[in-house]
Amino acid sequence: MAMMRLRREDPRVVGTFRLHRRLGAGGMGVVYLGSDKRGQRVALKVIRPDLAEDQEFRSRFAREVSAARRIRGGCTARLVAADLDADRPWFATQYVPGPSLHDKVNEAGPLSPAQVASIGAALSEGLLAVHDAGVVHRDLKPSNILLSPKGPRIIDFGIAWATGASTLTHVGTAVGSPGFLAPEQVRGAAVTPATDIFALGATLAYACTADSPFGQGSSEVMLYRVVHEEAQLAGVPDALAPLLASCLAKDPADRPSTLSLSLRLKEIAAREAHGPSGGPLENGSGAGAGWERAERRPSDRPTGQRAEEYARQRTERRTAGTSSPRPHPSRPPASRDSVSRPAGPPSAAGKNPRKTGGRTGRRAPASRPTGRNGSRTPVRTTSGGRRPGPDRRLLRQRVIVFVVVTLLVALGIAAAQGCQGPARGLGVERPVPVAPSSAGVDGPHGAGEQNS
Repeated sequence: MAMMRLRREDPRVVGTFRLHRRLGAGGMGVVYLGSDKRGQRVALKVIRPDLAEDQEFRSRFAREVSAARRIRGGCTARLVAADLDADRPWFATQYVPGPSLHDKVNEAGPLSPAQVASIGAALSEGLLAVHDAGVVHRDLKPSNILLSPKGPRIIDFGIAWATGASTLTHVGTAVGSPGFLAPEQVRGAAVTPATDIFALGATLAYACTADSPFGQGSSEVMLYRVVHEEAQLAGVPDALAPLLASCLAKDPADRPSTLSLSLRLKEIAAREAHGPSGGPLENGSGAGAGWERAERRPSDRPTGQRAEEYARQRTERRTAGTSSPRPHPSRPPASRDSVSRPAGPPSAAGKNPRKTGGRTGRRAPASRPTGRNGSRTPVRTTSGGRRPGPDRRLLRQRVIVFVVVTLLVALGIAAAQGCQGPARGLGVERPVPVAPSSAGVDGPHGAGEQNS
C-alpha cells in the first residue's frame, strides 16, 4: 500500500492515535497510518465533513460500527477503536502490511488458477464470518483485499451496513465501485450476503484477467452493463469459469451460498495446485500463507519394513569382514565368481581394487580391523550385542598383564618413597661430612673456629 506525506490540512492526532502517513482517500473519507502509545499501527479513516453533517449517515454508521465489533475472522482487519460522536467520525482497524490485489495484478499480471482459487477460498471464509455477524460488506473489490504475509485480508468496512439495509446514496449516486456492484445495489434494493458473492465473483475474475468482467467506461455505462449485460469471462480459466459465472448471476437466488462457494474453491485450489500452473507467487508478500500452494513431490525412499531392512543391510555392509555385500532379499543370490570378478578391465581392477570391488562403480567395504596375532576385534551387531570370537581370550590376557604391571610399578614407587620418608618426616638433618683440616691450610685452629 502506497504511503504519502501528510498534507497541511490533515490532522496530526485523532483520538489517542498519532498520524504518520496518508494511505489513501475514498468516497467516505481519508485513510491514515497511525499508531497508539504502545506502538500498535492502525489504519484510521476519518469521515468527510459533508457526510459527517448527515444525521442519517451518522445513525447508519453507528449501527455498522456496532456490528463490525462482532466480526471474528482471520480474513478481516479487526476493528480497534472508533468515535461516533466526534465532529468528524472516525474508526481505526488493524493495519495490514502487503500490497492490494489490485496492485499485485497491475504489476505482475493475472494470477494462476491455483492462486486465484486459494485467494477466493480464504476470502469466502472471511465473508462467512462477516455474514454470521449480520453484516454485508457491500464494497468488496480488488483494492479492498490486501495480500498480507499471513494470507488475504478484507479491509474497508466503511460502507458496510447491516443485513437488509437499502443502498446508501449520496446526491443520487450509489456508494461503491461501478464494476463490482451487484445489480440489486444499482437498483436500490435490499442487500443480502448474495451481494458480496457477486462482488467476490467480479474480483476473482479480475485476478484471472487483469480486467473487470464488465469492461471499462464511465460510471453510467458500467452500471448499465452490470444490470442488463452478461459478464465477459472469455479470459477466465476453464476450472473457474463456471463457478464465477454462477457468482455473477443477475438474480441473487441463483448465486451460490458463501459456504458452498468456499468448499468448491478449496477443491479447485487443491486440484490446480498439483498442475503445471499451480506455482507460488514470485514476491514474498505471501510467503508461508495459506493462499500460496507449492507442488510437493512424493518421496522415493522406502518406508516401513522395507526401510528397516535397508538400514540393517547398510549397517552389516559397513561392519562385515567380507568384501561382498549381502544380497538384496528380492534378488537371487549371485555366485562367488560373479561377485568377486571386477566389472572393468583387468588393468583397471589391478590399479585400484578398492574402487572396483565386487560391483561396477562401487567402493568395496573395508575389512574388519585385526589384532597383532591376526584375531579380529569384536564387532557390535544391529541388536546391540557382541559377536563371539577368539579375540576375547586375547583381550582378557592383555587386561591381566596390564593390571600386574601397574601393581608392580606402584609397589616400586612406594618402596622408593619409604626409604626416604622417616628422615624427612622427623625433621632430622643428615650429617654433612667435613674433610679433615690440614695445618698448612687452616692453621692450628679448626675450620669452625675461624669465625669465633
